[in-house]
Amino acid sequence: MFLLLPFDSLVVNLLGISITVLFTLLLVFIIVPAIFGVSFGIRKVYMKTLLKIFQWATLRIERGAKEKNHPLYKPYVNGIIAKEPTSLEEEIKEIRRSGSGKALDAPEFELSDIFYFCRKGIETIMDDEVTKRFSAEELESWNLLSRTNYNFQYISLRLTVLWGLGVLIRYCFLLPLRIALAFTGISLLVTGTTVVGYLPNGRCKEFLSKHVHLMCYRICVRALTAIITYHDRENRPRNGGICVANHTSPIDVIILASDGYYAMVGQVHGGLMGVIQRAMVKACPHVWFERSEVKDRHLVAKRLTEHVQDKSKLPILIFPEGTCINNTSVMMFKKGSFETGATVYPVAIKYDPQFGDAFFNSSKYGMVTYLLRMMTSWAIVCSVWYLPPMTRQPEEDAVQFANRVKSAIARQGGLVDLLWDGGLKREKVKDTFKEEQQKLYSKMIVGNHEDRSRS
Repeated sequence: MFLLLPFDSLVVNLLGISITVLFTLLLVFIIVPAIFGVSFGIRKVYMKTLLKIFQWATLRIERGAKEKNHPLYKPYVNGIIAKEPTSLEEEIKEIRRSGSGKALDAPEFELSDIFYFCRKGIETIMDDEVTKRFSAEELESWNLLSRTNYNFQYISLRLTVLWGLGVLIRYCFLLPLRIALAFTGISLLVTGTTVVGYLPNGRCKEFLSKHVHLMCYRICVRALTAIITYHDRENRPRNGGICVANHTSPIDVIILASDGYYAMVGQVHGGLMGVIQRAMVKACPHVWFERSEVKDRHLVAKRLTEHVQDKSKLPILIFPEGTCINNTSVMMFKKGSFETGATVYPVAIKYDPQFGDAFFNSSKYGMVTYLLRMMTSWAIVCSVWYLPPMTRQPEEDAVQFANRVKSAIARQGGLVDLLWDGGLKREKVKDTFKEEQQKLYSKMIVGNHEDRSRS
């Protein structure tokens, strides 16, 4: 029959059949399971298959490198300089002990003390623990996402063909599929929240709003082939509280919101993001700030406090670091969200970089480029831990409380706990950090002098 049809009609029919089959598969295997929160286990089988392929490719590279006498690159996981956890005073005393005949507690300034600060400065330049938190996490194995791996040399035809096959699968199959899912999820979110927004306030509206958000976020999660493992779900945030988490990527919001209900906090945007925000706020009391309001810390704190005091409202989701870190560490938490007096629900998120780098380097990539990188990676694999709720102790100020929560998140997620402000991503070191070291050294000299005077 098809032979009797013109060529154009044949192409149109085949295209229509292909689109129908694709949409049916999406509906049956992805969209409907996402609506009901079930999974057929296809993604886990896919992940295990990829792991075996990565292991084979890495072993083949290492064997080929040895045969051709190519040096193997090994990333510095724990830094290139071994540092002992000693204080400024202890280290200066050690320098004086090795190079000076004076008493170790002498109150006078010694020229040898300069070597301590010189050494610290050189160590910081060589092994900057801040700057490397804003670059992609290094891998010890090759994940077939790039030919620029440090260890990659031409080893064999099979390895090169495998890489080329991976490019075809990611760009010709996974990318169109993921774009279709993302479009479906975003369209349903805008349409669903807009419709729910016209309903009168009450339990019915609240119920529908929660499940529309949850359904759409789950579809968006599948648009990234995200494989998420949630731990300790009994500690999930409750109404009237604040959920705080370490921040690696804009998709952190989708990762958490696909397993719970949250009120979002953020700046009002224009364009597509603005359309989504205006639709969402009709169905749920999200907290959006105008550009001029974001800089008013007291206004932000007031709006957050008013929200958490209403125990019927959803918990607020906040990322206190204020910027994305590459998932190897947790940097300084801003104290604003810890001044409200609300119960804080810490959450630790840890991504597996083997399947795709989730880190959003906003100083290097735009949002469109970043999303393209996400949708052409193999998958997004991560673990989420819900920690027990924490409250501010009577003797704590907001900064101490924030540091205690940050330490708990870092410990659970296996991340490095750093005191540095994530704002150093784009700014210079504040003078207060320099003055702090000067005060420590001055206190050591003056303190010793005072002790000797008393004696």
